Amino acid sequence: QWQLVESGGGLVQPGESLTLSCTGSGFRIDGYTLGWFRQAPGKEREGVSCITWPRGTVMYGDSVKGRSTISTDDAEETLYLQLNNLQPEDTGVYYCAARGFLLGTCTFLESAWLDWGQGIQVTVDS
Repeated sequence: QWQLVESGGGLVQPGESLTLSCTGSGFRIDGYTLGWFRQAPGKEREGVSCITWPRGTVMYGDSVKGRSTISTDDAEETLYLQLNNLQPEDTGVYYCAARGFLLGTCTFLESAWLDWGQGIQVTVDS
C-alpha cells in the first residue's frame, strides 16, 4: 500500500522559515504532479503550491507567493515546500497530494488530486 507521508511541521515563531517534506511510502514520486495544500482552523482547505511532471512548472497560491519554494530532490524521492517569513495566518494542517500518474498539469481543484497525505501541523506563534 503506497501513501504520502509529510514531515517537518511544528511550532515556529513569526518571521522564521520552515521546510516541509513529503515522501511516497512504497512508491517513487517521479511521474506525478505533486502539490501542497493547507487548512487553517475554521477555514476550507486551500492550494499552496504545485509542481508538474515533467518537472519545470510550478504554481503558488496567492497567500504564499514570493515567500515559498516547491521542489523535489534529484532522486525524485522527496517533495519539499520551503516557507519563509511565516506569519500566524500560515498556521494550519499542511497536506501533500499527488495527481494521477503522468497527469501533468497543476491545479488547485481538489477533485483533481488522487492521493493525499495525512497532513502535518504547522503552528506560527510567538
